[in-house]
Amino acid sequence: MNKRGNIVLVTGAGGQLGQDFRVLASEQPELEFRFAAREELDIADESQIINFVKALKPAFIVNCAAYTNVEKAEEDHANNFAVNATAAGSLAKAAKTVNAILIHISTDYVFDGKKNTPYSEDDQVNPLNEYGRAKEAGEQFIQNEIEEHFIFRTSWLYSTFGHNFFKTMMRLSNERDKLTVVNDQFASPTYARKLAKDINRMIIRLKNGEKIPFGIYHYTHSGTASWFDFTCAIVEGAGRTTVVEPVTSEMFPQKALRPSYSKLDTSKFEKNIGPTIHWKEALQQCFKDLQS
Repeated sequence: MNKRGNIVLVTGAGGQLGQDFRVLASEQPELEFRFAAREELDIADESQIINFVKALKPAFIVNCAAYTNVEKAEEDHANNFAVNATAAGSLAKAAKTVNAILIHISTDYVFDGKKNTPYSEDDQVNPLNEYGRAKEAGEQFIQNEIEEHFIFRTSWLYSTFGHNFFKTMMRLSNERDKLTVVNDQFASPTYARKLAKDINRMIIRLKNGEKIPFGIYHYTHSGTASWFDFTCAIVEGAGRTTVVEPVTSEMFPQKALRPSYSKLDTSKFEKNIGPTIHWKEALQQCFKDLQS
């Protein structure tokens, strides 16, 4: 087996997933992590990316950088596309120059939500919003540029870090007696630290020379939830008495359309990389991590 180097470059290190990788770094002594936040590495600058990667010579690049404001992306086309699409292609070019494996995070929002069964990696993409269109373009740029890549589509990512639905509901349930949350959008909430752990396990296997098929993988937890279901579980887990009331999406009109159903089929990931856990179990782990 051909073993690889142990340097792992994590871009977008200031975001929620990047910060979870940072927390886990001490648990992986066999890997040498280098974290690059926006201030150190402007991923919208292709020449800067290529020079940075050539100097570092990582064996793996994990791209956690993303423009995640779905609403703002409807109008901020240039920045959304630069970060979610063009930068992904630039990182693929840079990875190719040093024979690194690129690991990129994508989204369930590449789908239109018109199915009523979980989406597989082979299903037709048809994003409803600008964020999803840019992420789809990023996937294409990577696939056209480099063979040695993993694209992980995930859904409803949350963490103890950053700005996300989990933290918003934790704050609001502490401030209010009642919350109204939509009950007609369905997917699976995904705990960022669990995703980071599973990516690290995969990297170690690859570093040790194990063969894992490259390509697109769907990664999320088992089980399906609405935002209402997720909120109820958050409120219960936090031990609060806040009343959570279900409403339709029409009650919260937004610029960006969301898929009504975007549950991902993770059987390819489970077959080639490892098992998944239920989203409620992952949420319990998040609460434990929040207290530690």
